[in-house]
Amino acid sequence: MKYGIWTLALATGLAVGSSAVNAETLTAGFASEPSSVDPLYHNLGPNNALRKHMFEALVGEDENLAIVPMLAVSWSNPDPLTWEFKLREGVKFHDGGDFTSRDFLYTACRIPNVPNSPSSMAGFTKTAETITAPDSHTIRVTTAAPYPLLLSDFASFGVVSASANGHDGPVTYSKDGCEGIASYPPSEDYNSGKAAIGTGPFKFASFVPGDRITMTRNDGYWGDKPYWDEIVIRPITNSGARVAALLAGDVDIIEKPPVQDLERLKSDPAVNVVEGPSSRVIYLHFDHEGEPSPGITGTNDKNPLKDIRVRKAMSLAIDRKLIVDRIMGGQAVVARQLVPDFMRGVDPEIALEEPNAEEAKRLLAEAGYPDGFNLVLGTPNDRYINDSKIAQAVAQMFTRVGIKTEIDAMTASVFFSRRNGYEFSLYLAGWGASGAGMASPLRALVATQNKDKGLGGTNRGRYSNAALDAEIEAALATVDPAEHDAALRRASKIVVDDVAILPLHFEVTPWALRAGLTTTPRADQHTVLTTVRPAN
Repeated sequence: MKYGIWTLALATGLAVGSSAVNAETLTAGFASEPSSVDPLYHNLGPNNALRKHMFEALVGEDENLAIVPMLAVSWSNPDPLTWEFKLREGVKFHDGGDFTSRDFLYTACRIPNVPNSPSSMAGFTKTAETITAPDSHTIRVTTAAPYPLLLSDFASFGVVSASANGHDGPVTYSKDGCEGIASYPPSEDYNSGKAAIGTGPFKFASFVPGDRITMTRNDGYWGDKPYWDEIVIRPITNSGARVAALLAGDVDIIEKPPVQDLERLKSDPAVNVVEGPSSRVIYLHFDHEGEPSPGITGTNDKNPLKDIRVRKAMSLAIDRKLIVDRIMGGQAVVARQLVPDFMRGVDPEIALEEPNAEEAKRLLAEAGYPDGFNLVLGTPNDRYINDSKIAQAVAQMFTRVGIKTEIDAMTASVFFSRRNGYEFSLYLAGWGASGAGMASPLRALVATQNKDKGLGGTNRGRYSNAALDAEIEAALATVDPAEHDAALRRASKIVVDDVAILPLHFEVTPWALRAGLTTTPRADQHTVLTTVRPAN
């Protein structure tokens, strides 16, 4: 069964250069600094955004996170346990070396051997039982069971040059440890530029931690040439300072301008604000197991969140549109499911829910809580756009129907530590789905916790539903796209009907640029400077 053979147009999001802008250098203000230039060191948003400029994946994700060809021009499934990729010919690394299947094998070998990785990429290759190269431009992967998310996994890491990493011999991949590779270079060799050799549209120039990362245009790039001769990424972690740097002309584009400044920026003729929907859902997660549950009082130690009537009442108490309009300033899209409409696995028959405070009170009384109860809502105050303000609004809405709610807000590092210790009966968090679509939050957030199956890793509400698990596992057990998506839609309906988790909204991501420039918004919220170009 062929998965599809596609040709690459602007799938990588590159803009063809033309005249118009006088600047040869583009300077960007990033909200966070990448921790390394090494594309395999740290599975972190800023790092993943940076690597898209220099290191390309076997397959890519377009701005809506749909899978597109990149270093592989096509792929197929000769059988449910096999994936075969045909590689793009004529691709050169930045040092002039040829890209071949050997480099992908080497990359797969290096991933679990990156020293001191804070968040390893090893999960992206763990399902591969074997990875072989029948010839210099073919990769064949086998899995122990059908695995439809392999493309999404392989889109998540960049390919490095075996030769630039000091290995000129053949590569034989083994998941138990590759043979014949004496050693792997440390990430410091990428930060210095020694090993920072990719196939991407820009080449490494310099990395000064705390100050800037500079890249120059790769004139030997196989695809459309980017507009800029040079790009500079400056970490400016303070949002006010980023805005000031843009207005002063010190940078040409900034990411994450604060919501409270957007109207001012939009009205400034020297600024162009570009916005786009993201895949990040902001949600509330219930404690489905604890009894008594931390933070809940006035229930004689019962956990009311176990009762679907209470969960439905809480959903009906929330005016999502009001939160989007008042708290988010319109910078969000109301959510009913866990991924936005443009991603795979969404059930189009599931309608948005209108708030109904009276019905919420009726359900609470029917569940045995006519006078409500007391609740503490945990939230970070520095992780998501207006996170603690959203929590405050939700608390007020719950309180109006009788659930007297207090907020426990804290920095993200403290919040996630406490959340992982199951210290909250209800908490606010976010999830940015990958190109896997609905499968991404389903298997992480609401599947029953099962380390052996890799399910429920972020299910800190300990929700468990056998019917849901069956649909998730059915989706993960077929490489047939239609069967896979149908199972995801059924699973999404179960989540909504059982109020397993409460989606609030999807963040809308803004970028601010100097007038005359535009960019292509990405659903993963990554700032990819290859898409910055003249606006006309």
